[in-house]
Amino acid sequence: MAQLPLNAITRSVRMAALPAAFAGRTALGFGKRVGGKSAELVAAELQARTAEQMFKVLGELKGGAMKLGQAMSIFEAALPEEMAGPYRVALTKLQDAAPPLPAGSIHQILTEELGTDWRTKFLEFSDQPAAAASIGQVHKALWHDGRVVAVKVQYPGADKALISDLNQMARMGKMFASWIPGLDIKPLLDELRDRAVDELDYLHESQNQRAFAVAFEGDVEFAIPHVLVAAPHVLVSEWIEGTPLSTIIKDGSQAERDAAGVLYERFLLSGPARAGLLHADPHPGNFRITADGRLGVLDFGACAQLPGGLPTAMGTLLRIAQLGDAQLVIDGLRAEGFIKPNIDIDAEQLLGYLKPFVEPARHEEFTFSRDWMRGQFTRMNDIRNPDFMVGLKLNLPPSYALIHRVWLGCIGVLSQLGATVPMRAELKRWVPDFAAASD
Repeated sequence: MAQLPLNAITRSVRMAALPAAFAGRTALGFGKRVGGKSAELVAAELQARTAEQMFKVLGELKGGAMKLGQAMSIFEAALPEEMAGPYRVALTKLQDAAPPLPAGSIHQILTEELGTDWRTKFLEFSDQPAAAASIGQVHKALWHDGRVVAVKVQYPGADKALISDLNQMARMGKMFASWIPGLDIKPLLDELRDRAVDELDYLHESQNQRAFAVAFEGDVEFAIPHVLVAAPHVLVSEWIEGTPLSTIIKDGSQAERDAAGVLYERFLLSGPARAGLLHADPHPGNFRITADGRLGVLDFGACAQLPGGLPTAMGTLLRIAQLGDAQLVIDGLRAEGFIKPNIDIDAEQLLGYLKPFVEPARHEEFTFSRDWMRGQFTRMNDIRNPDFMVGLKLNLPPSYALIHRVWLGCIGVLSQLGATVPMRAELKRWVPDFAAASD
């Protein structure tokens, strides 16, 4: 049966070839400059080739390699504009597609997971995948009762490949971090590795999806597909038709961008209060805008259990920070474990460092943009800026790891959309103890 490349050495060599190939292209670029090509033209060629090579290797390896690419794609808005074009194309591809497995391999998995009579459960089954991602691919089918369904099938060997990749990438963190300047790659890799087991278990994912589907049943703003059948490596659920969020990012009108941004933000914030779960995989490939204007949500493998909603301390600290009380923010962050007891941090510099999280909360409506996000990343990672050292001193408690990922991811996607959203109203509605800021 065809499957992912499992040999750890082979996969490591493929990933390690990325910086080597980049170095070779850089040397070639130097030669072209000597030969008369302008530095700007050579740089553009290098960026385009590097981006294409990155997509090719990560897409073909799938597993953790592609999952990292998907996670990083959220932050392409932080890239300098001269780099953003080619990387935007390559990273966006990683959000929605990967080279598919052949039909014979898929049929064998369905036989093993659903039984030898699996075809009787479907009136129709398309062997051509509708989407292919990091650890599985999706096929469109017609269920025996006439419903259109999505059949998600996990790649053979995805478990071994995913763990191997994430371990290898942890050792190669600096190289991967260089793709998006200013992105702290280690916490992202650590968090992806910690959640790997959950995302590989489709039975676990089905429980998350069922909880969301019940909580949002009949909602006029959101469409959550119900699960029909779940097995360890196969998940059958209702099909959600719609325009991918990545398409709206690329081609949508401003009105479409704003409407999508509001629904996207609202869903991520409201999940803990409504379903007791935080959807923790916020990249655009998991979202669709349906024909009736709802936000369709896919892929529930990565979720954080928050039965009491978002932490009250999160709203309290955000409220205090946006009012500018630096010392109270310091005290609150220490209490929550963000600042360890033996670490000293300048309170005013801390507020400067937290600006990307706090500034939108100060406005009834806030317009996110690539320019704004790029400016925040540049400022936070400029070693000449006094705020730079603050980031090195902060600690991310495990209980906040997924919340932090979603918060950053939401900012990244809203910046890609260039959306104007009602920040304060949504925060007051869904984040405990933030409402007092306007009282």
